[in-house]
Amino acid sequence: MANRQDGFAQALDSEQRAVSWLYGRLDAARQRAEEALRTAYGRETGTRQAMVEREAMASEQARRLAQLNAVERGLCFGRIDDGSGQSTYIGRIGLRDEEHESVLIDWRAPAARPFYVATATDPGGLVRRRHLHLKDRTVVGIDDEVFDLDGMSDGDRRTLVGEAALLAALRRGRTGRMGDVVATIQTEQDRVIRSSLQGALVVQGGPGTGKTVAALHRAAYLLYTHRDTLERRGVLVVGPNPMFLRYISQVLPALGETQVVMATVGEMFPGVRARAADSPAAAVAKGDPRMAEVVARALELRQAVPGADLVVELDGLRLRVPYEVCARLRERARAVRLPHNMARKLYVSELLKELARAEARALEESLHIEELEVDDPELSEPLDLEADLDEIDLELASRRLWGEPEIRRAVDGLWPELTPQRLIDDLLASAETLRSVAPPGLAWQELVRPPGSAWTPGDVPLLDEAAELLGEEDSARRLAAREAEQEWAEHERYAREVLESTGVAEQGIFERADVLAERHADDGSGLTTADRAVADRSWAYGHVIVDEAQELSPMAWRMVMRRVPAKSLTVVGDLAQTGSAAGARSWGEVLDPYLEGRWRVERLLVNYRTPVEIMRVAADVLRAFAPEQEPPESVRSGGAEPRAVRHAVADLPALVKAELAEIGPEAGAEAGEIGAGRVGVVTPDARHAEVARLFPEGDLEAPVVVLTVGQAKGLEFDAVVVVDAQGILDQSPMGGQDLYVAVTRATRRLTVVHEGGLPDVLSRLAEKSTW
Repeated sequence: MANRQDGFAQALDSEQRAVSWLYGRLDAARQRAEEALRTAYGRETGTRQAMVEREAMASEQARRLAQLNAVERGLCFGRIDDGSGQSTYIGRIGLRDEEHESVLIDWRAPAARPFYVATATDPGGLVRRRHLHLKDRTVVGIDDEVFDLDGMSDGDRRTLVGEAALLAALRRGRTGRMGDVVATIQTEQDRVIRSSLQGALVVQGGPGTGKTVAALHRAAYLLYTHRDTLERRGVLVVGPNPMFLRYISQVLPALGETQVVMATVGEMFPGVRARAADSPAAAVAKGDPRMAEVVARALELRQAVPGADLVVELDGLRLRVPYEVCARLRERARAVRLPHNMARKLYVSELLKELARAEARALEESLHIEELEVDDPELSEPLDLEADLDEIDLELASRRLWGEPEIRRAVDGLWPELTPQRLIDDLLASAETLRSVAPPGLAWQELVRPPGSAWTPGDVPLLDEAAELLGEEDSARRLAAREAEQEWAEHERYAREVLESTGVAEQGIFERADVLAERHADDGSGLTTADRAVADRSWAYGHVIVDEAQELSPMAWRMVMRRVPAKSLTVVGDLAQTGSAAGARSWGEVLDPYLEGRWRVERLLVNYRTPVEIMRVAADVLRAFAPEQEPPESVRSGGAEPRAVRHAVADLPALVKAELAEIGPEAGAEAGEIGAGRVGVVTPDARHAEVARLFPEGDLEAPVVVLTVGQAKGLEFDAVVVVDAQGILDQSPMGGQDLYVAVTRATRRLTVVHEGGLPDVLSRLAEKSTW
C-alpha cells in the first residue's frame, strides 16, 4: 500500500513539473503576443502600406492572444507513451519551445489521434495513455490505461495509477453546463469528429452516447483543419431550444473557437424570436413540404388585377386603365421571374406610364376640344394629348403621379410591397385564403389563427419561404455591391503587393491575400463573422450542425438547407426520440430531397451516461412505442434502482429535497458549485407552470430545474423526477417517445411520481410505489 502511494506521489510530482513548464510556455506565448500587439499599435501609419501592415499584424496578434487566453483552463490533459520511450503531451492548443520544437500537441492535430483511437486490441504502437486532471494549474489526478505492460520500464510500472478517465468523468456531478470531453473522447466518437468536411454526416445515437458533444468537437476540429474554408463563412449550430443552446454554449469557446452561430429553428429569421407553441396538428400542417406551395399561391393572390377597368379619381379627372392592360402588365411582371418586391418596380413603372396616358386622355376629354368652334382652322384640329407624350414626358408624369396618395393606394392594391411577416400573418388569419390555396389533404383548418398572434417555431420556416419569394427592391444595394466589388479587387491587389514586399507571408501570418484584404477592408464595426451571419438571413455558412435533428419538419429542413449551399452538414439525432408530430421518421425521408443519397451514417451504440438499471425502464418504453428502434447499450451499472412513487404534486418539494440529499455534492463542493448534484423535474407541457411555481429557482444552473420534455432534450441531470408519466404519454401522438426522452435524462437516479395509476409501460416500477 505504501509503495502504491509512493508511486502515485512520484507520478503526480513528475506530471506537475511538466504541466507547470507547459504553462510557462503558455505565459511566454501570451507575453510575446501582447508585446507584438503593443508594437503593432505603436507603428507609424503615414502611408497606406504602413497602415495595412499595422492592421495585419495587430489583427493576427489580437486573435492569437484571445486564443491563448481561452485555453487557460485545462491546458494539458493527456500524455501518450510509445514503444520507443517517446512521450507526447496532448492539450487544447499547440505550443513550441525556444527551439521551435513541439512540446504540446493540439488535440485536433494528426499526431494526437492515437490518444483517442488506441484500444487494447489495437494500441497503435502505444504502451500507455495517461489522462491528467487539472484544477487551475495544479495536477490533482492521474488515470493510466496500459496497452503493453512489458514495454514499460520498471520506473514507469511503479507509477501506474488511477481509473479509466471516462468513468471518472461520469461519476462527477452535473454542473448545469455541458463540459467539453476533449480529454475523454472515445474511438467511435473520434470517427465522428474527424470525418471529412464534404457531404452530410448523420450521427445516429441513443441517449447518453455523446453524439452532441462529439458533434461540437467536430465543429472545432473542422475549424482547425479547414480554417481557410470555414473561418470567413462560419459554422451554424441548430439546437432544439434556447435552454439546450445555453447548456452547450461553453464547449466551443473552451476549445478556442468563436466563429460559430448557435440558434434554434425559432431564431433563424432575423428579428424574430418564436417562443409560442403550436398544437401537434398545427405543427404537422405547418411542417408539411406543401406549405411552400401554399405560401407561393398566397403571394400570387396579392398580385391582383381589378375586377373591371382600373379607375382612379384624381383632381376631378377619372383616370381609366383598361382591364386587359392591367392583366397584361401583371403577366409581364411575373414573366421576368424576379422576387415579388423586385418585380414590383417594373410593374409600378409600367402601370404609372399607363396612368399617365390615361390622365392625358381624361384631360383631353375634359376640354371637349372636338366641340369647340373656332375660326382658325389650325386650332380647330382635335388635340391628341396621349400621342404627344414622349418617353421623357411619361417619366416626368409618372414621378408626379407617384406622389399622389390616390395613385399609391391604387397601385398597392394591385401589387403591394410586402414583408414576410405581413404575408404570413395575413395568410394565417384568413380562413378564406387558406381554403383557396391549400392543396387537397392539407389540414388548413389547423392553421387559422387571429391576426397578430405570437410567432411559433413552425412559423419561422414559412417566414423564410416568404422572404425567398418576396426578395427586396435592391437596385441601390446592387449598385453598392458592384462598387464594393471593384474596391475589394483593389484591396486584394494591394494586399498581395504588401505580402510580397514585406515578407509577411513568409512569417506564416496570412496564407492568402484575400484574408489580409478583408481585414483592411473592414468597415470598423468590429463585427465578427458570427455577428454578421446572425444578422443576415441569406448568409451562406461553410458548415451546419443540426442537433436533435429528428425534431425538424420538412419545411424546417428546407430553411436549413438554404443556409448551407455546399451541403456540408453534421446531422445529429435519434429517431427513437422524435417528439414532434412533424418530425422525422427516417433520415432518408428528410435528406434525400436535397442530397439524393449522398450522405453517410455513423452510429453511436454505447451509452456512457445512463446506468443499466434506468435503461431497462427506458427499453420497456421504447419496445412499446418504437419497437423498430434499438436502445444503446449502457456500460455502467450501480446506484439506486429507479422507482415509482404515488405522491401529491403539491408536496413535490419534500421529495426533491430528499433526492438532492441522496445525490449530494462531491467532497469539498458546496451546493450549487461545480461538482454538486442537479435534479431535473420533467413534466407534461400542461403541468409545467403548476410544478414550476413550487421551485422558484428555475435556472439551469440551480440545484433544481423544472422542464417540459421538449426543454429537457439533450440535457442530463444526476437525478430526474418525472411527474405525471401518463400526462406525457397523452399530450401528443409522439407521447411514447417523449416518455423515453424523460426517463433517459438521469445519470444516477430516476423517480416517477404519479397521483393516479402508473402507465402499464412502467410496470417494472410498480413494486416501488411508496415513499
